[in-house]
Amino acid sequence: MINSFPAFVNSSTEILILGTMPGVASLTKQEYYAHPRNHFWKIIYTILSNSTISPIFEEKIELLQTNKIGIWDVLENCERKGSLDIHIKNQKENDFDALLKEFPSIKKIVFNGKESHRFFLKKFGQIEGITYYVMPSTSPANTMSFENKLKIWSAFLD
Repeated sequence: MINSFPAFVNSSTEILILGTMPGVASLTKQEYYAHPRNHFWKIIYTILSNSTISPIFEEKIELLQTNKIGIWDVLENCERKGSLDIHIKNQKENDFDALLKEFPSIKKIVFNGKESHRFFLKKFGQIEGITYYVMPSTSPANTMSFENKLKIWSAFLD
């Protein structure tokens, strides 16, 4: 059984970005989106700061939070061989009812890939007052070019 990380959310968070479950590289480093070929942080830094990606995880989180963005995963834990979402089984979802009650300023949920959206909808459906956006996965398993991913993510985050 593998476990996700805690939510990085605070009272000013308006946008919540959700992955499905951390991959092997992220679990090893204990940081969201730690795989060197994952485009998440490159997209975030290009859109929000136009600066070099900090190697310090806390600074990455600070950039998100300064921009009223939080991150978490749909799943709290699951069984999975490797990093691919298609291998997930026996999953348990995180408690979004409690999170959204505690942080009512969250009005948008952005799914990092279709699988996170699928797992979320299956358990929670459409939550009143929340707008959903499904972005292309930033994972290296998604072979869409960085430029195309950036263009789609930019349309939402700009």
